[in-house]
Order: sequence, then structure tokens, then C-alpha cells
Amino acid sequence: MVRVSREIGGRKLELETGRIAKLADAAVIARYGDTMVLATAQAAPTEKDDIDFFPLTVDYREKSAAAGKFPGGFFKREGRPTTREILTARIIDRAIRPLFPSGFKKETQVLVQVLSTDRENDSDIVAAVAAFASVAISSIPHGKILGACRIGLIDGKLRINPTWTELRSKENDLNLTICAHADAIVMVEAGANQLEESVMLEALELGHEVCQEIAGMIDELVGLAGKPKAQFVPPARDEKLVAAIEKRFGKELMAAPVSEGDKHARSAAKSAIKQKVNEAFPAPAGDDKAAAKHKKLVASVIEELFDKGERESILAGRRADGRGTTDIRPLTIDVGVLPRVHGSSLFTRGETQALCIATLGTVDDQQTIDGIYPEEKRRWMLHYNFPPFSVGEVRRFGAPGRREIGHGALAERAIEIVLPKGDQFAYSLRVTSEITESNGSSSMATVCGATLALMDAGVPIKQPVAGIAMGLVVEGKRIAILSDILGSEDHCGDMDFKVAGTGRGITALQMDIKCEGLARATMQQALEQAKEGRMHILREMLKVIRRPRDTVSEHAPRLVSFPIPMDKIGAIIGPGGRTIRGMQEEFEVRIAVQDTGVIEVCGLNAAKVEACIARIKDMTAEVELGKVYKGRVTGLKEFGAFVEILPGQEGLVHVSELSDGFVRSVADVVAIGDTIEVKVIDIDDFGKVKLSRKALLAKNGDAPAEARREAPRGPARDNAGGGDELGFDAAPAEPRRRDDRRDDRRGPRPDSARPDRDRRGEARGFDRPERSESPDRPERSERPDRPERSERPDRPERSERFDRPERSERPDRPERSERPDRPERGERFDRPERSERPDRPERSERPDRPERSERPDRPERSERPDRPERSERPVRSERAEWSERPERGPRPERDERAPRAERPVREPRERGCDRDGDAPPSARRPEREERRPSREGDLPESPRGPVSFSDDDDAPLAERRGAETGRRPEPRGASREERGDAERGMRRSFDRGAGPDDGGSDRSRLRRRRR
Repeated sequence: MVRVSREIGGRKLELETGRIAKLADAAVIARYGDTMVLATAQAAPTEKDDIDFFPLTVDYREKSAAAGKFPGGFFKREGRPTTREILTARIIDRAIRPLFPSGFKKETQVLVQVLSTDRENDSDIVAAVAAFASVAISSIPHGKILGACRIGLIDGKLRINPTWTELRSKENDLNLTICAHADAIVMVEAGANQLEESVMLEALELGHEVCQEIAGMIDELVGLAGKPKAQFVPPARDEKLVAAIEKRFGKELMAAPVSEGDKHARSAAKSAIKQKVNEAFPAPAGDDKAAAKHKKLVASVIEELFDKGERESILAGRRADGRGTTDIRPLTIDVGVLPRVHGSSLFTRGETQALCIATLGTVDDQQTIDGIYPEEKRRWMLHYNFPPFSVGEVRRFGAPGRREIGHGALAERAIEIVLPKGDQFAYSLRVTSEITESNGSSSMATVCGATLALMDAGVPIKQPVAGIAMGLVVEGKRIAILSDILGSEDHCGDMDFKVAGTGRGITALQMDIKCEGLARATMQQALEQAKEGRMHILREMLKVIRRPRDTVSEHAPRLVSFPIPMDKIGAIIGPGGRTIRGMQEEFEVRIAVQDTGVIEVCGLNAAKVEACIARIKDMTAEVELGKVYKGRVTGLKEFGAFVEILPGQEGLVHVSELSDGFVRSVADVVAIGDTIEVKVIDIDDFGKVKLSRKALLAKNGDAPAEARREAPRGPARDNAGGGDELGFDAAPAEPRRRDDRRDDRRGPRPDSARPDRDRRGEARGFDRPERSESPDRPERSERPDRPERSERPDRPERSERFDRPERSERPDRPERSERPDRPERGERFDRPERSERPDRPERSERPDRPERSERPDRPERSERPDRPERSERPVRSERAEWSERPERGPRPERDERAPRAERPVREPRERGCDRDGDAPPSARRPEREERRPSREGDLPESPRGPVSFSDDDDAPLAERRGAETGRRPEPRGASREERGDAERGMRRSFDRGAGPDDGGSDRSRLRRRRR
């Protein structure tokens, strides 16, 4: 394994061979950072005699595994090459193809594959270096060693091999890819932000220096691991035949390419002289292989003389179509040539013609780029199509080839920099270029036509872009730089130099050089001459359409984008997307919500698009204090009306703010569904909005609310002598509240004054009593003035009254907050219905029993360490019933009892033995289990009553003993008097109807079960 390395652009570049793909003619792994690329070079062992071209194949592939991801699509496997892969392969192909020896026809493959990527060091430059190194160390005959690099311009400073992030940053103004050997640049691809020609020259010189350093590193690898080059001998030519053709038809062959007329005339002249040469020098008969070889030799001699004649004519100052070196062919420009598309143009320059069509789309039409680098969405696309009829040929016409993809990418790069940003013009943009005629630089015609089509579509581009193709012919010291080259001049010349840009600078550049090299002065002259030709074309374009259309085409969708607050996105989408789908159906639009909070609305009907935008803005708008809104009444209450001023946002118009007069009822002024204008007068800390209609009425100078409200109801009020003073010209009366009604102070009112009084009373559910006469009440003119409303005390709103009588006060009842909480009722399962329960006996009075408050406190229970925990005790409902025992007689007091005899002290003995310890085993006392009678047999009678057992053998010992003796276990720590009270309480419960046989009454049994 051999490895060499150099530091390029602040990072180490390594080249390695001899570890992977050792069976290939040459294999090199190039590493830059963590990006690794494998390149192999292999040539067939023999040549193909039946072909007249060099069969070179360059293939570059980016496998998804290199980035640690799955490929997109259903099959999850890489398919046809992507656009990026094709463009990278073209860079390598265009650089190495001219350096193979003329006449070399062995089929050759250069295959490049990305093995690993760090997504920062671009793999296309690393792939080019690896491919150049593999060809250099292989046995395939090749010319000079090449190097490749990329130059960026970040913040005004040139940067060598910028990273992926730096290359796509806003601060970068240049993306220049250069391939060169030690003597000259051979290939250039560039996209720029309207750079001046001097800056581009400086970048080209820096890139050439870096390429020279990389070529030196590859030369070091060749010295360590390179294979000897295979000997290549050009195919032998019949020099006698060549000399004879030149002597007889040389002048005619050299004059045919520059004959007068257009391309068809020159093609006809070429065809005529070809036929004459073939007739004069026929192929030998009898040997088909020799005949085919003879025909190819004659054809090659003819083409060489065609090229020689055209080159000599150019160096002499006369081009094939009669133009000078700086002349531009006639231009014909039309826009709007297609009626139903969004934008179109037909650009014709000489015999090159491009029909360009612009299409505007939405964010959903953007192209998603899937690859080893971070996924991106492209809103700008340009597709170039080159049908065979454009050059008068018949051939297979299928999917776009590499040439078409390359030319389209060049035009796309040239225009991209002048497109408006997405926040200024949200449309997705696509231009299709149909080449209908081709005789030189159809890619630059596409640049001009695409610019015109975008302007016709109403796209607000920053500057118009034009392109021009330059040519070069070098013979010794004689040099001719050509503007707007023809197809034949591209074929026979030494350089194809395409420059696109605006009036301010270069936006794209592509150059392929076939000669040994170019001096800086020659390159500078070519750039200056290209600028002059570009300016001429721009002036002709602006004569046809001066600036982009003011509006997009009527056939284009209406698309408007605007930002909304991020917290309002959920309101636009709605639960489950119902809100956004509803708006799309209602307005016939498409709504796209981006993660950045930008909303895009697109539709064919401009009015519906504007209505949808207004709806969205209302949904996301914030209520502003002091602003006037037109809203819909959504609810009525006694205290006011709720008005929806924005979608989903309501405010309250208080009854005092509904009108500038007295409002008896909210329903008298507004109804649900009415549309009214209101003003926002307050927004509290909780976001509640207070509205006012009265403020707008006073501002507009409307008639008093009392007059407006009473006018449609019937005759006017009888003012009782004060009507003339309250004319329409006077100030409106202050609105009165309900507590200011003078029904109890005013005299009888005519029935005709308020004919709807009775109906309103009936509608409210109560009868209003007739007013009584008040003869002692003074006339209105004699009454004192009423105080202003602001001086009256506010009275709270009165709730609706019903016919329900008022509750009387209960002074002996405590407040609700002071009452004790009721205990929770448990579930009752087996309790019978109240109607089925037996009557409870009346409880007898106990006059001798003291009140509960006078009873002594119960002593505290002592701890019982031998008692099991409550969770281990059996359920009370499963315990045996207590049997009744006979009533005890009065027991003498302790001090009156006879003294108890002392018992002798027992000696310890074994269990089951007598006192002497020698009792036989059969005389031992049986175990507890043996002494216990069987559950299935008859239970023995106890002197104190029948014996019952618990159903649970695991019941506590104290309960089992109580069940055997018919006695309830006594609580530990209780005195004998307390235990007696417990026994008496138990007997009383039995006396109330609970016997030992039936288990007690239903209530006592249920009580035991609950416990």
C-alpha cells in the first residue's frame, strides 16, 4: 500500500493505492476530511476497428450508505444517476478526454464511487482528484497529470475548497470548479453573484496554482506506484492516398466550410464535394473490411481539410458566415407567443432558436433533492430539451442525455442568482427550453429566452441575464477570439468559452480548452469581448420588454404568502386539520403552512384567494384597543350582548353601551345574527374584551336611541306639555336604568301610548297590575330636576322573578359553611325496598338513663400485642353468630366477696402427662384439632347455650373461644363493670327482635355485614 498526502485549503488530502481493488488496472482512494472516494481506471485489451470515436465512459455514483442512510423510493436501492452525479461525471470527462492520444480507440472506463462522506467536504472535487490519480498511475496512455479544486468568495476573500456549509451560505458569492495541469487550465465551471471580470480572473489564477500543487502530489504517487504506460502506435495511414486527395480536392475542401450562404448552403456544398471525393477515390472491391477501412480514411481526410480551411479563414479575418470576430448574429425576440401559459418567449440568434416557457407553482411543486447531502427543496428548475430535428437529423429520441442535463444546469445556475427570494415572491418557478434550431450555443440562447419568459410571467427578477459563447483559434502566435460562435467553429476551434451575466457582472461561466494553455492576457481579452457581446444582447432584449410584468398572468395561480404568529398555526390547521380543509373547500384554494410560520394561499380565482387571506388574517389577528370592528351578535344576556368581532374572538357590549338612550331590554336593540359596528373600549388582564356601540353612535351623530326605538312601535309618547323642549335638534336624553322608572310617580298613561305593554308582560310570564291614580302628584313642569345619572347610585341587576314563594328565615339553623359534612353512604345491596321493610318498634323511653353529655368518658383501650392486624382478621360477616346466655344475677361487690383460697404451686410437667409425669401416651390430653368437634356432626350443647362455629378456620383464637363457649370475647384492658355493660347491650339488641337462631333482624344483619 502506498500513500501520499498534502495540506490543501487548511485540510489534509490523502491519496492511497494498493489496498482496495487490486485486480483493476489502477485504483486510488482519495480522502479529504472524512470524505473518501474510490476511483478505478480500466481499458480494454484491444481496439475496436469498426468505430471512429474514442469510447470513454466516466461514471460517478453517490451511494446512500456512504452517508449512513437509506435511499429514497420504494425499492430502497440506487437507480439511474441523479443530476448531481451526471454533472460531476461530466466535469471529469471534459477534463481528461482531450488528453488521450489522438486515434486511441480502446474502450476505457473510469468509475468513481463515494465510500464515505462527512457532508462538509464536497465529494465531487475529491472524486475528480481520485479519477485523475487513477488514470495517472494506470497503464493507459494519457497526457499530462491533472489536478482539481474549488474556489469560493466569502466576505470578499477567496477561499480554497470551501465546505458545503460555507459554499451555500449567503456570504459566498462564487462557486468556481477548476481542473488544470501544470501548464494550463483545461476545464472551468462557475456560478457567481454578478462578479466583475477582474475578480473572476484572480479566482482562476488562484485555482490554477492549487491544481498545480495537487498535480505534483499525484506525480509523487506515480513515482511510487505508477505502472508503465502501454505503447500506443497511431493507426497507419495511406499517405499516398492522403496526398492525392489534398492535391486534387484540397482547395475545394477547404473552401466549402466558408462558402456563402446559411448553414444549409454550406452543408450542401460540403455534401457535394464529399460525393466528388468518394467517386474519385472508390473503395477496393472484394474485401469488405478493407473497403470499410478505406471509406473511414477518406472521410477523416475530408474532415481534416474542412477544419483546416475554416481555421485558416478565421485567422485571416473571415468567418464562415461572413461576420467579423466580434460581430453578433441578428437577434429576433418575441414574448407572450403562447396564449395559455404563464409566460413564454421565442429567442432567435442567427440559426439558433429557443422556445422558453415559464410556469408558476406553489410550495407543493418544489423539488425535493434526495442524496448523501442534507435534503433540500428547490423552488427553481430549468429543463433543457434538444430534439434531433433542431440540427436536421434523425436519431433516437428518448430521455434527456448528459449533454442536455449539463446545458440546462448551466442556464439554471446563470439565472438563479437574480430570482426574488421566497418571502418576496412565493411561487415555485420552472422554465422549459425547447431548442427548435441549433447552430451554436443553444445553452446561451436558453439563458436569454428563460429570462424573457420569466419577465413575461411577471416574475420580479433583480436584473435581466444574457449569455454568449466565445471561441478561440490559435496557430503559433496567431490568435483569434470569436464572439457568438457557430457550431462548426466550436468543433474546429481550440476553446469553448460560455459567459452569462447581467449588466453588473458574471453569473455563470463554462470553459473547455483544447490547446496547451492560455496566457492571462488572452483570457482577459476573451472576458472583455464576452462582456461587450453580452451588453449588446441585453440592450436588444430590453427593447422588447423593459421590465417584468406588473402582475402575473391571468392563467397563473394567485399565490400570496405572509407570516403569522407561531402560536396561531394550530388555530389555522384546526383539530385533525378540519379548519384548513374547510377553508380550502370553501374558497377553492390550496393552503400550505410552513414550519417558519409562513402561510401560502394559492388559487385560480383572485377574489376567493383574497377572501381566504382575509379570513386567515382575521383568525390570527389580535384585538386592538380603540379599533372599530364589524361583528355578528352571537348571544344575548340581560346585562348585554356578545359580539364576534374576529373569528373565534368575542367581546361583550354591556347594556349601558348598546345605545345612547335608555335600553329597556337588550332584545329591543339587537338580535342574534345581527351585524353591528362596535369599538373596543377595554381589554382586561384576562383578555376579556369590552365593546361599545354607543361610542360610535355618539360619534356619528345619530338620532337618540329612544326615538329610534319608539318610532316603529306606534304613536309617539305623550310628553304632557314638555314635547317642544325635547326636539330632534336638542341633545338626546340620558338613558335611564330600570330603577329610574317613574311608574309609581307618574299619572295614568293613555292606552294608545304603549299598545305592546300588555303583550310584553304576557311574554315575560306575569301580569302587571294597573296603575293607581295619584292626584297629589304635581305636573311635570312643576317637578324638580332629576339628578344626573352619574350622581345616582348604581343598582345591581335584578334577576328574573317567578311565582315561587320566598323562603322564610330560619334563625335557629346554622350557616351552610358551619354545618358538619354528611357521612358518605355505603352501597346497599341486600336491603329491601322501604315499602317491604317491617315496621320498626317504637323505642321505649329510659328516664333513668343520663344524657349523653353527662355520661363518663370511656377509658382508652390498652394495646393488645397478641392480637392480629386488622387486615389479617376474618371478615365480620363470616364469623359465627353469638349465642345467648342466661341472665346473670346481681353480683356482689368485690369487697363483699369471700376470700379466694390460695392454689398450690404447680410443678412443671410435660404436655399429656399426669402430675407425676408417668402417664401413658394414651392418657395424654388431645390436641386442639382433635378436641374440636366436626363441623358436619351434631354440635354439643354448652351449659350456657348452643355452640356455633365460625365458617373460617383461620379466625382469631379469641373469636373461636368465644364461639365455643357461646360468649362474646371480652376486650383486653376493660374492667369487669365495662364488660358487664357490653353484655347487657348485647342482650338488648337480641330483645329487639334478633334471636340467636335467626341471626338478628335484617338491619342488624346488614350492619354486621357492612362492618
